[in-house]
Amino acid sequence: MSINSHQEKGWAAPGASLVSDVSLPALVIHRPALEHNIHWMQNFVQKTGAQLAPHGKTSMTPALFQRQLEQGAWAITLATAVQTHAAYAHGVRRVLMANQLVGMPNMALIAELLVDPLFDFHCLVDHPDNVAALGRFFEARGLRLNVMIEYGVPGGRCGCRTEQQVRELAAAIAAQPALALTGIEGYEGVIHGEHIEDNVRVYAASLVDLAVQLQHQHAFALDQPIITASGSAWYDLIAEAFAARAVRDRFLGVLRPGCYVVHDHGIYQDAQHGVLERHGDLVEGLRPALEVWAHVQSMPEPGFAVVALGKRDVAYDAGLPVPLKRYRAGVEPAVGEDVSACRVTRLMDQHAFMQVPAGCELHIGDIVSFGTSHPCLTFDKWRTVCLVDEQLRVIENMPTTF
Repeated sequence: MSINSHQEKGWAAPGASLVSDVSLPALVIHRPALEHNIHWMQNFVQKTGAQLAPHGKTSMTPALFQRQLEQGAWAITLATAVQTHAAYAHGVRRVLMANQLVGMPNMALIAELLVDPLFDFHCLVDHPDNVAALGRFFEARGLRLNVMIEYGVPGGRCGCRTEQQVRELAAAIAAQPALALTGIEGYEGVIHGEHIEDNVRVYAASLVDLAVQLQHQHAFALDQPIITASGSAWYDLIAEAFAARAVRDRFLGVLRPGCYVVHDHGIYQDAQHGVLERHGDLVEGLRPALEVWAHVQSMPEPGFAVVALGKRDVAYDAGLPVPLKRYRAGVEPAVGEDVSACRVTRLMDQHAFMQVPAGCELHIGDIVSFGTSHPCLTFDKWRTVCLVDEQLRVIENMPTTF
């Protein structure tokens, strides 16, 4: 094997020890927590009577897609035509593209895949102009495209803002022979401000009511149309809204959390506390599975360490990385010591500034594991993820496809 393959960022030989053999920094997933999370969410969603279509943009890691599908996921959710192509190339045959398909080159990418009769694809629309453009493009190619209407919130992201716009868009879709209206979609993660929980419940109820109205008007091309929503924070409230309005009897309810697969030590950990508070029957929630490991590089001043970890290695949009444990490089068996009293105060491209309190003994060359917040923007900095076992030995290198 060439030296270059060993030097590729994130690559580690199977069986390699994180504390002895792996070039750091490295993106690490702990297998026990990963397997727990995949099973936990699949079980949670199935108990609600819904289906799970985890958002693949979180990781863009086909090895994780396959694990999710093997555990019962109904589909993989993606955000772009390029992501859809990557997933298809790795065996994914049902995709919800929770986004609008805009631009002829992107339409052409999807058209290539629709030639496969086993490929089930649905994308979103929220404007008559997009509906018309899609209708022209796919009719000219003799293909039929499944679309779902996106219903948004004022001040939010995409989506029709009023029920009247939804009804008018449904009529526009019906006028396009190359389009089939297969469902309605929403995303509650853009709801902010006071009384968020109440507002999410109101929004979810209105989404279901709209779906029922469209069904009464025979707007859908499916006998069991899709109704889908939920990110990684409020999926339980969406599931409750689906159950309260007997969605399972008339629709295919689909939940789309993505970050649950590895969870985090930040915003989604906080959100999970809310889920557990709302559901006393849940004994345990999700477990953080994702960490970034790096060496202490310099200790130029008392109480101050520089770690070889930076903006090119870890997300920082929703909080700085969280120091977890310190390991002695090369010392086996690897035993982690708590360094949560340390604090990252600043990130540069490839350096982290870390405050080290009195009594916390660090040495240059020590290894520190860091938790992250918002895993999506950590994954996309890596070509390869190291899956490790309980002994911190590499089981598998999992390529990303960003």
